[in-house]
This record gives sequence, structure tokens and C-alpha cells, in this order.
Amino acid sequence: MRKKHPKIKKNDKVIVLVGREVGKIGTVLKVDTEKARVIVEKVNIIKRHSKASPKTGQGGIVEKEAPLNISNVMIVCDKCAEPTKIGKRLLEDGSRVRICKKCGEPMDK
Repeated sequence: MRKKHPKIKKNDKVIVLVGREVGKIGTVLKVDTEKARVIVEKVNIIKRHSKASPKTGQGGIVEKEAPLNISNVMIVCDKCAEPTKIGKRLLEDGSRVRICKKCGEPMDK
């Protein structure tokens, strides 16, 4: 199966559209293209109980981010600060760049 190139990449700012975390904005930490999931910083926090071991040291309750479906988040433009769709544009030097559909500014640095 061919991997689809994601429109959302690591270090993008996204807003959550559905679920209990709706409206929260965070930075993407990891993108899993095979499962179509993203992990967003400080969003969708879950608690896991860990047993003490020599590797982890002390046991206890660990809070970590759980993955969200990529369709449940939308990228936020840095320039216009609004949730937006992503377009692609071919520059004069032949490189492709992602653009904001609302303001037309490039998203990639």
C-alpha cells in the first residue's frame, strides 16, 4: 500500500475540531501516515499506570499524549492565525511550498 503524503507535518500548529479536546491548539509532535494519526503536544492527555522496574525506576501514574485521527485536526496559519486548508504552489526555483488557502502566504519556512 502506498503512503499518502500528509498535509500536516511535525512542528505544525493545529487546532482540534472534534472530541473532548475541541478548540485546543497545540504543536504536532509526531505524524503516523500509515495509521493516519497525529500526536499533539498537551492535547488528549491519558494516564498510564507503570510498574517499577530497573529501566524506568520508580513506578506510578504517567501522563502522556494519545494519538488523534488526522482528520480531527486542522492546521492553523502562522500569519492569519486561523484554521485553514492547505494548498500547494510551485515557486520560480522549481520547489513546492504549502500555502494557506485563506491568506495565500507560504506555510513552510
